[in-house]
Amino acid sequence: DSVPILLLPAAAARDRLGVAPTFSPARSYETVTKWSTQISSTRSISEVMRRAFQKLRSGKPGPVLLEIPQDVGAEEVSELDFDYEPPPRVRSAGDPEAVRRAAQALLAAKDPIIDAGQGVMYAEATDELIKVAEFLQAPVMTTLGGKSAFPENHPLFVGCGGPSTTLGVHRHLTRADVVFGIGVSFGKTNFGVQMPPGKVIIHSTNDENDINNDMKSHHAVVGDAKLVLNQLLEELKLQSGTQGRPANQELVDEIKSGKQEWLDQWMPKLTSNETPINPYRVVWDMMHTVDLDNTIVTHESGSAREYMVPFWEARAPRSFIGWGKSTQLGYSLGLAMGAKMAEPDKQVINVMGDFAFGSVGMDVETAVRAELPIITIVLNNSTMAIYNNNRFPVAVEKYGLKS
Repeated sequence: DSVPILLLPAAAARDRLGVAPTFSPARSYETVTKWSTQISSTRSISEVMRRAFQKLRSGKPGPVLLEIPQDVGAEEVSELDFDYEPPPRVRSAGDPEAVRRAAQALLAAKDPIIDAGQGVMYAEATDELIKVAEFLQAPVMTTLGGKSAFPENHPLFVGCGGPSTTLGVHRHLTRADVVFGIGVSFGKTNFGVQMPPGKVIIHSTNDENDINNDMKSHHAVVGDAKLVLNQLLEELKLQSGTQGRPANQELVDEIKSGKQEWLDQWMPKLTSNETPINPYRVVWDMMHTVDLDNTIVTHESGSAREYMVPFWEARAPRSFIGWGKSTQLGYSLGLAMGAKMAEPDKQVINVMGDFAFGSVGMDVETAVRAELPIITIVLNNSTMAIYNNNRFPVAVEKYGLKS
């Protein structure tokens, strides 16, 4: 999920490295971190920390792991060896020529669509995204990790492209001739919509490794999302005039009527009176009960994610914490506690299933001890609802697991 977090696990003493069955966190987590290494001596702490925080604060976010061997942890740190200053955040703008070509392709498009990802939120570029979308009069969708990067009550918003999505995303992405991905990896994943063939792809990301990785990029711009969007807006004005495209009321009306058409199809579930309560009713009622402008919500892995993501209206950045590409049960509880620490004046809610609660439920005590008043909603159906019987054939046959 591209989270810039510093991990400091303990490890066996240095003379045990490579001796079976000694476990090495640095080796084991190398493939899933941005950087993973060992603090080999107290003399190297300053330089290792400098490298670590430079990676945490710059470029594409990701976790950094620094393994602390037992014998190093017991050493004294000399003041002479400790010379640390926090490194600054480093950002880069896009190549002006690449920006020019991207603007040209967007202006030539008949039906462009913007696909906004998590990089927009890390760059704090929502305002710039709104300006570009309105200049182009282009519909906007988000990735699962990018949900809330664009206000979902905006007339140009069509939905979140998660595993469960909206009619608006399907309709406008299928029709689009040009897709402008900003702050996205465009990586192949089961946690996003599949890109229909035949699209011209404009790909802007702060990681060159994402370019032409899983998807062919016709126009690539590498740079910070906020800086690139500002560049793009200026270039669009240079090529077409400062006013932008005239307001497309026909498009706005189509988006609005399409959303209503889609909601009408789901309303029997969203307002169901059946017993036990339908989980879609839980989400719908909760959304219409809380103050959406002062609430942060997050989902759990599995069914709770699918109930919430398409329907919840996220109006401000990080008012909805969407996550995917991983399925660890119980993650939402930690996210809720972190969100409450970051925004103590806001109501914070996480929605999880009974399996997820069974995995981490005791950590409610952590929230109590840390004085973090969050709300946890448990959708208890005594089974793993997202999976059909074929996933557990023996358990279903012998023990009636899904009954």
